[in-house]
Amino acid sequence: MQKRKYTQIKAVEGLILSMRQDGMTLQEIADELGLSLKQMKNWSYRHNCEKRNTLKGIMPKRKGRPIKDGQPPKQDVEKELERLRMENKLLRDFLQSTERT
Repeated sequence: MQKRKYTQIKAVEGLILSMRQDGMTLQEIADELGLSLKQMKNWSYRHNCEKRNTLKGIMPKRKGRPIKDGQPPKQDVEKELERLRMENKLLRDFLQSTERT
């Protein structure tokens, strides 16, 4: 089988783990899935580190930009209330000047 240069190993992780349970070596698994031995060694190292840290209680860090909480920034309620009162007064004055009330 031709070796693939790139693959999502997380997609076949369950298969790899079951093959390891059956006693297959990393080289045998790599040949079976069309991966290189280096990819399998890297995956094995990362998997063992992740497993070790989980047992210690250290959760893996999320990658990428932090997620926003979805809430708008908190503003001073009194300032917002004053701004709305002023806006309301301006609209009432405008309607009176155009004689619509």
